[in-house]
Amino acid sequence: MIFGIYNGKTVLVTGHTGFKGSWLCLWLAELGADVHGFSLPPNTEPNHYTAARISKLLKSEKLGDIKDQSTLTKYVQSVQPDCIFHLAAQPLVRKSYAEPVETFDTNVMGSIYLMEAVRNLGKPCSVVMITSDKCYENVGKAEGYVENDPMGGHDPYSASKGCAELAITSYRRSFFPPEDIANHGVLLASVRAGNVVGGGDWAEDRIIPDAMRAVTSGKSLEIRSPNAVRPW
Repeated sequence: MIFGIYNGKTVLVTGHTGFKGSWLCLWLAELGADVHGFSLPPNTEPNHYTAARISKLLKSEKLGDIKDQSTLTKYVQSVQPDCIFHLAAQPLVRKSYAEPVETFDTNVMGSIYLMEAVRNLGKPCSVVMITSDKCYENVGKAEGYVENDPMGGHDPYSASKGCAELAITSYRRSFFPPEDIANHGVLLASVRAGNVVGGGDWAEDRIIPDAMRAVTSGKSLEIRSPNAVRPW
């Protein structure tokens, strides 16, 4: 079974206290991985990280900011991961309008700091950088976007993810070219994730959590963007 490759492997998950990151830790632990986490504390109450007792599944964790390059680098060195899943991010579009500098700093420089830590790790490592399907230039076409469409983004969140993709491509070509893996030992890939629906998501600006909050509070459900295609 292909998932057996994680058995006994040291895996680092950044953003492990978030909705997606905490579920990923749960699955990796089930697959026999030694899971480590680096993240800010959970930003909602309740949250899946606490409800699922993720901390009890981890070999170690460090509560820190992905923008803190020194702390991140030291932790990566201490973990010596075989594999990294990078999910730490500022994930909200509306928040990106309120805090654009924070959004770009987290999503772009945070990604660069992690890749720098890998560059200085000195051992083979597979790295999966999670960005977003909103990284593409939105030209309003009806069909879906494909991987060779240009990067872009009208809002700061989308633009930050497009920037992160460019940085990842630069590091892959400059420092981790696949044709030279025998020398550097690093496999670097990006994954442009779409919306995810699942248990334990209490974040803001999510259709299903918004609906559940409306039902449980007895209030009317407000659909923020009823004509948007992607959220549905």
